[in-house]
Amino acid sequence: MTPRTAPPATHPAVSPDASWDDLVAAALLGTERRTPPVTPRPGQDAAAALLDAAALSTVRRRAGLRPAPARPAPAPAPADPRPALPPAARSRLTMLLADRSAPGRGSPRSAPDLAELLPQWLALANHHGYRAPDALLPALLDAARARTDLRPEALTLGGPRALWLARLNGEWKFALRGGAGRATLPPEDTGPAAGPGGDGRSDTQRLWEEGLFAERVSLLAAARHHDPAAGLALLSGTWATERAEDRLMFLDSLRDDLSPSDEPFLEQALADRSRNVRATAAELLSALPGSALAARMAGRTRGCVSLTGAGRIAVEAPGACDSAMQRDGIVTKPPSGRGERSWWLGQLVEATPLDRWTEWFGGLDAAAIVALPVADGWQADLHAAWCRAAVRQRSAEWSRALLGAPALPPSPGDAAPAAWRDPARLLSALPPEERAGWVAEFIASHGLSDAFRLLGVCAVPWAEPLGRAVVDALDIARDAGSYPWSFSGVMGLAERCLDPGQADRLEVLTAIPDEDEDTAPGAGGYWSEAFQRLVGTLRLRETIRAELTPPGP
Repeated sequence: MTPRTAPPATHPAVSPDASWDDLVAAALLGTERRTPPVTPRPGQDAAAALLDAAALSTVRRRAGLRPAPARPAPAPAPADPRPALPPAARSRLTMLLADRSAPGRGSPRSAPDLAELLPQWLALANHHGYRAPDALLPALLDAARARTDLRPEALTLGGPRALWLARLNGEWKFALRGGAGRATLPPEDTGPAAGPGGDGRSDTQRLWEEGLFAERVSLLAAARHHDPAAGLALLSGTWATERAEDRLMFLDSLRDDLSPSDEPFLEQALADRSRNVRATAAELLSALPGSALAARMAGRTRGCVSLTGAGRIAVEAPGACDSAMQRDGIVTKPPSGRGERSWWLGQLVEATPLDRWTEWFGGLDAAAIVALPVADGWQADLHAAWCRAAVRQRSAEWSRALLGAPALPPSPGDAAPAAWRDPARLLSALPPEERAGWVAEFIASHGLSDAFRLLGVCAVPWAEPLGRAVVDALDIARDAGSYPWSFSGVMGLAERCLDPGQADRLEVLTAIPDEDEDTAPGAGGYWSEAFQRLVGTLRLRETIRAELTPPGP
């Protein structure tokens, strides 16, 4: 028998000392800069030999893998005893999550924007106490991942099964950090002593000490909502070891459930190493009219502002900002273009309890005090500081006085310029009905040009006078020949905020109006499409409301 000769090599020879990392490094750097650890076949260049060697090594690596042990199956999903959605509402949710007819996807401009209706649908479904269908939980979590504004309502609808599912997919980890919050933390598990584990710490304490920052912020907000003292105890326990930026965020989270019992902790925070933390602590203390800081600020303000015998307000701004003022949160350096003394005065006045002015000015109410003349050109500074104080202390009386009558614009030397540049903040301190009435009168007198932010602070659905004022102003703009896209922001708000019962009354506005010489070309057709979309959206909202309403007894 004659021995057979070895067949010619069909692949390049790889150096026995070469590793996968060596091949990858040669590929990344290029064969001109690094010689690959392979021997090419006759007639083969180095690059082709490197690719062949990588393919061979890949097969070898895959063939050498050993099966991994099976992972334990996840625990069963928790039960959700809430009622299921009605069939029509479930179909509607499927459509809203798919967003099949949103603008920009082939739908006409007059079709409703389903993506803008999803937040209202979620809020209404949660109002009735429904749970999300299991099959739609992945789509619901994907929607919440893409839109942060949906997360609170989406996670409430998803309930414990959404959180169970989020633990199995890293793309939904947001639900475990910032989204669960108040809706998922039970009242009995908000204190450091709740549910002790094997190391003597409760689950809450362990999460607070070891969790991610977003998880800790959510936990603190939930704890403060259910038991403010227990939440403050969590924060106090680790306050000294927190980073300055984290202390600032934690401190700001105390704002919603602030109470006089927080004063000792906030007083200690006035000595914090961080200037921003000190300033935030001072702001929170000034929102407590009975705090010691508010009393100290009032004492300083009393020496700067007084009522003369002639019925005028005299102002003597502070001449210096001493260390005690700085400790109480007064920022020494003013912004560009602002004088030091007016800057210090404004900070003192905005931190002074508003009821002190009635005491100092002989029992006058807020409206009478705001109407008093102010000497030496200090009126704008004083009124602007009162506006900030009214918002901070949530005073409806002072907000009402500073806003004035909505039908009349402020005269140059009369009302506070800051209030009229941003009246939305003052409106937020008024009751919802009064807020809507004020904005309705403002729109009737001044139109929609400056009303967008005002509409944003009004309760939804808009009260009938406000809705009527908005529609009338849009009708006037259409008759004037204005372009409809100039009012696209207000029109979008109207689609989401008008009472759906107004749809039939608005049907007449969907007709294309006659155009004259002063009308912008094509504006009539665009207005018709805009009103068609408005009417269609209102009717769809009415249908959604009917679909989600539980059947009667």
